[in-house]
Formats: sequence, structure tokens, C-alpha cells
Amino acid sequence: MLKKNSNLTRRAFLKRTAALASVPYIVSASALGRDGKVPASERIVLGGIGIRNRGSSDLQWMLPEPDVQFVAVCDAQKTSREAVKQMVDTFYGNKDCAMYSDIREFLATRTDIDAVLIATGDRWHALASVMAMRAGKDVYSEKPSCMTMAEGRAVVETARRYGRIYQTGTQRLSEGNFVFAIELARTGRLGKVHTAYAHIAPWDAAEMRHDWLPAQPEPPKDEVDWDQWLGPCPWRPYNAEYTRGGWRGHYDFHTSCIGEWGAHTFAQAQAGIDALDTSAVEYEYVNNPTGDEMVTRFANGVKMILSRGDKWWRGSCGMRFDGPEGWVAVADGYSKPDVSPPSLMADFKKIVSDYMARTGRPMSHVRDLFDCIKSRRQTVANPVVMYRSMSTVHAANICMWLKRNVRYDPVKEEFINDPEANRLRSRAMREPWTV
Repeated sequence: MLKKNSNLTRRAFLKRTAALASVPYIVSASALGRDGKVPASERIVLGGIGIRNRGSSDLQWMLPEPDVQFVAVCDAQKTSREAVKQMVDTFYGNKDCAMYSDIREFLATRTDIDAVLIATGDRWHALASVMAMRAGKDVYSEKPSCMTMAEGRAVVETARRYGRIYQTGTQRLSEGNFVFAIELARTGRLGKVHTAYAHIAPWDAAEMRHDWLPAQPEPPKDEVDWDQWLGPCPWRPYNAEYTRGGWRGHYDFHTSCIGEWGAHTFAQAQAGIDALDTSAVEYEYVNNPTGDEMVTRFANGVKMILSRGDKWWRGSCGMRFDGPEGWVAVADGYSKPDVSPPSLMADFKKIVSDYMARTGRPMSHVRDLFDCIKSRRQTVANPVVMYRSMSTVHAANICMWLKRNVRYDPVKEEFINDPEANRLRSRAMREPWTV
């Protein structure tokens, strides 16, 4: 509507409008979906939070997906956000990737973003996921996806309340060798599985450090926003070693050697014994620093044994299932799983293809996420899968910290007659960084 005091007459306005209408409006072929490109209206607009190291690998995995467009990165460290921008701009051949240092500004202003990749340190995974889902974003979160049982439950409830799609980074649930082993166990080809083995990381310990590194002069906020880097953790003095990965092994920031790989392998093991919707109920303390050889038991009677070494497999994030009719083991780097008897390998392709047909899942963890963002079905590593497997992780840690056996009720989501263990299901979160 023209203002009454406008200097533009009605005749001049109509003349200008006609002139503009005669100018051709050029729309790029890629925006229209020509030349094999996905139309802009059908692309998933992606952003990143705390992407570095592992997160960069995730992003390299996601960028080639034709229906994904990465547009912005948020990171408390300037060097990290600049490195991501350079990688993204190089991939797309432009300079369009935006940078943010404050997660609140990022989530509030980028209403165009559909989903976020979260690859911060452990301390931020659950909180960033909750904040992103409240802001209307779908989420891919690296593991371990929660620091406590309470955080894991908050992720489940937030995803449910806001109707968001969530995938945790347990990518071996979408890899052929691991899917084959899980399906051998799950479908009874080994007989009734009595024992599963799950790899825990061969570094650090279950009981972590409670001290902190010596104070160093804090850098300018634009270089490292230290308050935001710490997030929900207790205030600790700045030390550059933290920002280079030296937070591992510290109780404030880490989920121990059990959480480091158990976040992967417990979900893998629980998938094979049909226990993705529950957690182990018994945890037997082992008198060593790491939890190696701890026996956990599920309500269905299956044992899951934690193993730090390579007794049962070769490589990282290994798992094994034993039944009366045979066993299967696999880890990273295998060309094919180890089985006994060898005849179990005869149906490898069929078993994997049957799984894909039955579930509609691709053998790509990120593709599963993007497909589910479009269809709004639950992902293979959805919030409940994350929460239940991470509850097993946290209960195993609590067993080690208390140095005694514990029993857990996955229905009530509490330890049985054990106030001391129940207090460790959550931690205080530093304001304003709370779920």
C-alpha cells in the first residue's frame, strides 16, 4: 500500500511495475532441478554445531548427498569454524557458508535450517540436541550422546514432544558386516544366543580424573568462547589442552573408556539380542581400572561381557555373539565377519538384503537419517535406542565407581534399593546451560 505522503504517483507506480515485469527473471538450472540436480525446494538444509575432527569426517560423508545443502557452522572456537567454512566453500565452489560462535544465536536466527550435525565433545551432545530440537531442527548427534541417564531421557522426551527426527552416530548399525552379525544372532541362526561380547576402548579408565588442568590466560572471546565451550560442565579454568582434545579422561567432560566405544558396541550387542528397547539389569563389579571382563545380564538371560582387548576380534569396536549352533565376530576393517561353522557365511548377501527389505533401511547411516527426515519415520539409531544402550553404559560406569555389583530396573529406570547409585543417574548442569 502506498503511503499518503509518498512522492510516487499512481501513474508512475504502474509504469515502474510494468517495466519490472518486462525484465526476465532468471532461475538457475540447479534450483529448478535440471542437470540431475535436486530442486532447492526438496533439499535438506543442514547446519553444524561443534564440528571438528570426527565431525569433519561426518560432514565429508554428508556433503556428497545430492539432496543436502550445508549452509552454516556454529563453534565456540574460531579456528574450528573457519576450517569447516573452508571445507564447505571448497566443496561447493563458493563462499556462502556462514559462521556463528553462539549456539543460541545460531538456532534462533537460522530458521531456514532443517537439520543439524552435532559433533562437539561429549559434554554438549545431549544439551545441543535438546536445544536444536526445541528450535525445530532434526538432529544427527555424535556419540556418546548423553553424559547421564537423565540427559538421555531428556533427549527422548524432547524428540517426542517436538516431533523431531534424531539419529545417534552408531553407524555400524548401518554397515553390512555388522548387520549380518546382528541378524545371525537375532534370527536364531546361532541357536538361542547366550553371550554377547562388546568392545570398550583400550585407553583411559572407568574411574576418571576429578582434578583439572592448571589455569592459563583466557584467550579473547572471539578466539575461544570459554564459557560456551564448557557449557553445562562445572566452571573450570581455561587450559588450551582441553580444546585440543585433552578433556578425555576427565569426569567433568567424558564418559570413560566404557562410554567411548561402548556407545557403539552396546547398541550393536543389544540389537543382536533384541534388547534395543531395554537395558541390562545386572552388573558385576570387576576389580580392575577399566571394567574389562565385567559381566552384565539382561532380563532375557543373555550375558553381555565387556572386553577391552582383542581376544574376541581384530580391530576396533568389535562385537561377538555365541550360541549353541555357532558364533560370529566382527570389528572395523574386516573384509567379512569371522564365523563358526564356516557355512554360516553362505547366506551373507541374502541376510543383509533381507534385512534391508524388511526394514527399508539403507546401508548408509546418514542416508537413513536423510530418508527419515523426509518420511518422518524413526531412524535406526533413534532416541530410544540411544537412551537404552547409553543407560547400560552409565550403569556399567556407576558399578565401577561404586566398586560393587548393582541391579537396574529398566522399566522404572532406576537402580533397585540403591539410593547411592540412583544419585549418579544425573549431574548438576551449570546455568544457563541446562536441559
